[in-house]
Amino acid sequence: MTATQILVLAFAGVALVAIASIFAIAYRREDGAPRPRVGQLDRKARRRDRLAGRAREPEPQALPEAPLEEEAAPADPLEAREVVDAETMGVTRRQFFNRGVLGVFGLFLAQFGIASLAFMWPKLRAGGFGSKVIAGDVEDLASQVFLPDGRVSPLFIPAAQSYLVPFQGNIAGSSFDGLPVVAGGLMALWQRCVHLGCRVPQCQSSQGFECPCHGSKYNYHGEYEDGPAPRNLDRFAVTIDDDGQFVIDTGTVIQTPRAAVKTTEYPQGPSCI
Repeated sequence: MTATQILVLAFAGVALVAIASIFAIAYRREDGAPRPRVGQLDRKARRRDRLAGRAREPEPQALPEAPLEEEAAPADPLEAREVVDAETMGVTRRQFFNRGVLGVFGLFLAQFGIASLAFMWPKLRAGGFGSKVIAGDVEDLASQVFLPDGRVSPLFIPAAQSYLVPFQGNIAGSSFDGLPVVAGGLMALWQRCVHLGCRVPQCQSSQGFECPCHGSKYNYHGEYEDGPAPRNLDRFAVTIDDDGQFVIDTGTVIQTPRAAVKTTEYPQGPSCI
């Protein structure tokens, strides 16, 4: 016999043993378990059961009759309503929302108008930028501008955002001819570069102003020398009051084109940029 045949016979034997065991267990359980008895009760037993059931059931008790009440007629809602006048009624919901929307819209318009006026109105402060700034005594200012070695050192006035520089040349025939830009031998140059608005610092070595942003260069009179700047430095109108005070009118900005004839020498030394 081959191994396959032996394996098949082994499985068959196991299956037969399992089937025999199942039948044996079922037969033994059937013999030992009590079998229910099926039959009919006799007539006397049924009669006793009926009598016992009737004895257990309570007899129904009669409920007391409630007195009949007369039904009231329903009230007419139109007659029962309460009439409210306009003063008691007050504001309706639609009126309330309409007034609320109009109030919010009016408040928005008022704020917008105030903001527009504040934006367009010039911000003038006494002695602040945008108005006339008193820089100081003209003689004291001139003494601070000139250096002992003959060179000049521009004096920065923060309130006016400008440099005070001396002007001792001939103004006739220059780009400043006929303009109120020189008083007491001094002029006030705005520190802002006319190219893109960067602050232009002074360069002591070259005796000029040189913008570090894009390389525009000006001499000490603010005249254009080099770079992308389209014109000279802007300057403010200046005057001397009755007390000898040098007054810079920062509300009056004066623009001048590139000078064809320069009024001072530049550079007088190495450049700072």
